[in-house]
Amino acid sequence: MLAMKQGVRRYRFFIILLFLNILMVIFQPEIGQEAMKLSMNQFIEMLSILPPIFILLGFMDVWIEKDLIMKYMGKNAGIKGGILAFMLGSFSSGPLYAAFPVAALFLKKGVSFFNVFLFIGSWSTTKIPMMLFEVSQLGEKFAVCRFFLNLAAIILLAFLMEHTLSSEEKDEVYKNALKQISED
Repeated sequence: MLAMKQGVRRYRFFIILLFLNILMVIFQPEIGQEAMKLSMNQFIEMLSILPPIFILLGFMDVWIEKDLIMKYMGKNAGIKGGILAFMLGSFSSGPLYAAFPVAALFLKKGVSFFNVFLFIGSWSTTKIPMMLFEVSQLGEKFAVCRFFLNLAAIILLAFLMEHTLSSEEKDEVYKNALKQISED
């Protein structure tokens, strides 16, 4: 019974959205069916992306030593850690929700908050495939300008977030990351 309560609590947003979709199908069939179709497509896409991510995370967790990660991306890694975090995010593929399990593993392995923020920021805005599309569709000038503006914003936001979080808030983020990694 306790496990069921925890499952309902953990997946409450999914359950609420499913319930709302069912209500839409009943009371507004055209809109509801379209919403259900879109929801199913998103769910199937998520199922095709997350299992490979978790398999890779499992390999990373076991094969890559914490000391190695801390050397290259930890608090004392300096600019090389930032560049590596930025490159990992920029060369990755997949939707942003796939970056968060990776970020949680990074936190578990001792990656600095600044580098985790750089990683998430670059994953969300500076992907190389997106840049190639922008060059072909919007021109080099636009793509380069957007890239450097995003780069500056990512660095600024990572710096601000690193320096505005209290040590208690950072500890809470680390605890949540460890909890998520151990549950999955």
